[in-house]
Amino acid sequence: ASPKRAKLTPKDDDGSPSTTSPSSSYLSEIPMGAPDAILGIAENFKSCTSPDKVNVCVGAYRDENGKPWILPSVREAEKKMIDDPSVNKEYASIAGDANFVSLAIKFAYGQDLDMDRVAAVQSLSGTGACRIGGAFLAKFAPTNKIYIPNPTWGNHLAIFQECGLEVERYRYYSRKTNGLDLSGMVEDIKNAPNGSIILLHACAHNPTGCDPTKEEWKMLSDLCKEKELIVFFDSAYQGFASGDAEADAFALRMFVDEGHNVMLAQSFAKNFGLYGERCGTLSFVTSNKDEKERVMSQVKRIIRPMYSSPPVHGSSIVRTVLSDEDLTKQYYEECEFMATRIGSMRKLLVQKLKEAGSTHNWSHITSQIGMFAYTGMSSDMCDRLTSEFFIFLTRDGRISLAGLNEKNVGYVATAIHAVTDGKEITSDE
Repeated sequence: ASPKRAKLTPKDDDGSPSTTSPSSSYLSEIPMGAPDAILGIAENFKSCTSPDKVNVCVGAYRDENGKPWILPSVREAEKKMIDDPSVNKEYASIAGDANFVSLAIKFAYGQDLDMDRVAAVQSLSGTGACRIGGAFLAKFAPTNKIYIPNPTWGNHLAIFQECGLEVERYRYYSRKTNGLDLSGMVEDIKNAPNGSIILLHACAHNPTGCDPTKEEWKMLSDLCKEKELIVFFDSAYQGFASGDAEADAFALRMFVDEGHNVMLAQSFAKNFGLYGERCGTLSFVTSNKDEKERVMSQVKRIIRPMYSSPPVHGSSIVRTVLSDEDLTKQYYEECEFMATRIGSMRKLLVQKLKEAGSTHNWSHITSQIGMFAYTGMSSDMCDRLTSEFFIFLTRDGRISLAGLNEKNVGYVATAIHAVTDGKEITSDE
């Protein structure tokens, strides 16, 4: 018989028994990751004890009292779901709830859409749609290069890089004019290799709130067609941007009418207030039904090992609202109400800035659209707003107008005037 092997106890450098097992020792070498910029600001806001603190960072709607607002149509839908004996908690399919997907896709593309040409799946909100779409492109697109706007939503860069795509930037916003840099955008798109992928915000560009006009969208469509670009729309604010979901869908629908086989990442976080439900879709406009089926088969192969199937509660809410004529009408009115309140905060903030004594031209704030205002403030100005006035925002000068109300807008305007007085809110960068 072979001799018994002595049982060895790992020792630390000082000779004491080690608290780290050999199999887990690699964990001690893991570097600390950088905190998420926006979520980190939200945590700092929560821990701040100043009674004057204001959060204009969070990308979520707040009512006039600074509280989260659940849309009454969403509440009514949930009541209907509770009373419906057919509702259950079974798994959804890999592609999600087919009825929800159909309603969601028609909400985006229009009721007359030919569904035989659209490959579409339910996704984990817009983030998940971008991630699945990016993975699909990395695997099947003839190019590995995707062009995203500068600036753009902070997560776009990480999402597409994690998918293995090579991310390039195109100019979008001019800090010199605090407006759309159309000439820079066109020049960069013209210089992109033919067949590249381009990401476009469907409406209410995040973070700038600055969208092309209808005429400019038409020119961009022609340019994308000339360059044979793969167009990927990200739509997070349909209905929330202007208060009119049909108007907010203009760019997407026009590109489809112009013959682009677009991709679309669609989110219901902002416009339905379903932030925590992670509800959205990813879709592809294809050339025919056979192409649609082949795309669907590959998208499902990407989803299955990633998260298997999506959650059902949020999609059931949207399905219930959009399949009920009365709830749909009520929802559209509530969406308009949210957009109107945001618009009124834009005007009131500019008014209060003037009353505070600011001589800057703040007209770009009222000409922008959606949840955010891109103020033109520098990172140093933003740092002062937080350190001296306890106003929490991202360091690019973006403020969430949803965080403003009649009780705090005067205080915020006075603070902005204090940090911008005598300084430029435009730059050549």
